[in-house]
Amino acid sequence: MTESRTESSEWLIYRGAGEPHDGMDRLPPPPPWRDFASRETAGPGADGSQNRRLGAHRHLAELHRPGAEELEMINAALYLRRPLLVTGSPGAGKSTLAHSVAYELGLGNVLKWSVVSRSTLQDGLYHYDAIARLQDVQIAAQGGFGSAPGSPGAVEGIGSYIRLGPLGTALLPSDTPRVLLIDELDKSDIDLPNDLLNVLEEGEFAIPELERVADRLPDGEAEVLTADGAKVRVRDGRVRCRAFPFVVLTSNGERDFPAPLMRRCIHLELGRPDHKRLATFVRAHLGDEAARRGDDLITHFLERSRSELLATDQLLNAIYLTDAAAPTSRDRLADLLIQRLDRPR
Repeated sequence: MTESRTESSEWLIYRGAGEPHDGMDRLPPPPPWRDFASRETAGPGADGSQNRRLGAHRHLAELHRPGAEELEMINAALYLRRPLLVTGSPGAGKSTLAHSVAYELGLGNVLKWSVVSRSTLQDGLYHYDAIARLQDVQIAAQGGFGSAPGSPGAVEGIGSYIRLGPLGTALLPSDTPRVLLIDELDKSDIDLPNDLLNVLEEGEFAIPELERVADRLPDGEAEVLTADGAKVRVRDGRVRCRAFPFVVLTSNGERDFPAPLMRRCIHLELGRPDHKRLATFVRAHLGDEAARRGDDLITHFLERSRSELLATDQLLNAIYLTDAAAPTSRDRLADLLIQRLDRPR
């Protein structure tokens, strides 16, 4: 019994013994989907989250092989310049779809707007930091800044206090569309889906703070920051797209959306993934060997998912941990990690 306990606890880094030790030296590299250091080596202009979303081993697997209906709906959204509303259970690949399209079509980094219950349309479009500008004007009045154009007190400097949100950045004029992921729209306040209608229909919006002073700006333009940190010029206080962005709205089905929004979207329902698709998903993130050794966990996951709400992320966590640590309590640990999401709290 003692030998079994020692053997099963060899993988533990934190031992709960209250004694400092150098166990962190044994901690293996993070799972690819939690490797945030990869952003530093992605290179200029690269999407640092791509490996985490599409899989570090995607060259070993056909990660995203959509079915005929899925493929048709994605292309319909591209052709019609309409948002794509993707619904399905957690972990069905809704968010990954946006990254897959951006990667295959060379559309650059995916802009992401993670919606919460407090999110408003303004959050997605732009933020104007009036308080910071007021503070800088007060400092300038006391001699802390110069009075040259572009200083806080000058109209020309107003753009320094405006930053476009993900939706606002996606609507900037460009020859090719940006990809925008509006994630978990069903978690929003009841008003947000309706508030999105006009912007998604017209493909433009106004920045009143710039409109008011446009006639006093050089050529009517102000330089503002985008959601991904670039500086762009906005003319006459309005942002108008040339190529409508490829917008992916995701929902876990926690609420219904108003008919006007549904009418403006192409709706795609992602079904529950089968064994082949799950194995491909695991192979893309963890490689062939991990997928082969975790095949029994994939089978067990599918059996449970027929009657329980589970997420694919849980399966990835279980296979990575049981494969990397290989404890003797493999099945028990997998069950602890793959807990039903619809269980009573």
